[in-house]
Amino acid sequence: MAEHGAHITTASVVDDQPSIFEVVAQDSLMTAVRPALQHVVKVLAESNPAHCGFFWRWFDEIFTLLDLLLQQHYLSKTSASFSENFYGLKRIVMGDTHKLQRLASAGLPKKQLWKSIMFLVLLPYLKVKLEKLVSSLREEDEYSIHPPSSRWKQFYRAFLAAYPFVNMAWEGWFLVQQLRYILGKAQHHSPLLSLAGVRLGRLTVQDIQALEQKAAEATMMQQPARSVSEKIKSTLKKAVGGVALSLSTGLSVGVFFLQFLEWWYSSENQETIKSLTALPTPPPPVHLDYNSDSPLLPKMKTVCPLCRKTRVNDTVLATSGYVFCYRCAFHYVRSHQACPITGYPTEIQHLIKLYSPEN
Repeated sequence: MAEHGAHITTASVVDDQPSIFEVVAQDSLMTAVRPALQHVVKVLAESNPAHCGFFWRWFDEIFTLLDLLLQQHYLSKTSASFSENFYGLKRIVMGDTHKLQRLASAGLPKKQLWKSIMFLVLLPYLKVKLEKLVSSLREEDEYSIHPPSSRWKQFYRAFLAAYPFVNMAWEGWFLVQQLRYILGKAQHHSPLLSLAGVRLGRLTVQDIQALEQKAAEATMMQQPARSVSEKIKSTLKKAVGGVALSLSTGLSVGVFFLQFLEWWYSSENQETIKSLTALPTPPPPVHLDYNSDSPLLPKMKTVCPLCRKTRVNDTVLATSGYVFCYRCAFHYVRSHQACPITGYPTEIQHLIKLYSPEN
């Protein structure tokens, strides 16, 4: 059994193919960095909204721009993304034999480089925006008081119904590719690598020596630019390279700190939620005289006083504090302009959606 499973953790000497654990680890690196940075920006924006609020509102765009500079720097200098280089991997152009492989210091060809940037930077950005759009549409569809036009409503309801299946097919595609990679039936653990025309391999001794020599030459030999245009290009190149280098250095040093920070704040949030839910329940409001046909309070706390069924889309009436189904409370308040229990005068805008700690 150990002999049959040895290829999972060790790479072949011929093609120097990394193990599944290495490729999955480098995939999860940038996935872990993004939410950690997002939480840091959120804390800064909440503490100082005047100066840091801009970074929170445009976090996706700013992160994508910085990610673009970072990945372009590494792909052109080391033939690998930041996370791949962090784990000692490189991207090899498909079709190159072992003897004709380019050194990592030569960078990727332009075609493979821009394909890699598109799948590393642009695709995750579009995916994040799509998830936010789906979330907002679901919230609008379930909790909006003013429903949209029927044609638009039918369109985005069909979109919301199809999205989970499309997402499941997308994730299943990646899972099948990883299983084929584990079994040795594929050269790529991700279909995006195949679309980019590259595969992953380990850095060789020659690659490491070439990278070290290139870094030494870049610091020692700097030819002065001759013309104004060359000076401008040289300045911009140095500025972009400096930003990318500072990002890479900061991420290399702070990646574990960011992961710890994400865990710390998530744990603190859970404790805050538990402490809030442990507070005593406030007393009910004083009842006013109301009609005899007004519903009495049910014994079960999860039952709506109007429909006498388990509540759906819990909604509180701010004027009295009682909780109903959204649909029941909406229709009752629209017809009577009063709370069904206390008789307090109320309006539609006093309906407030309740969210449980699990949500």
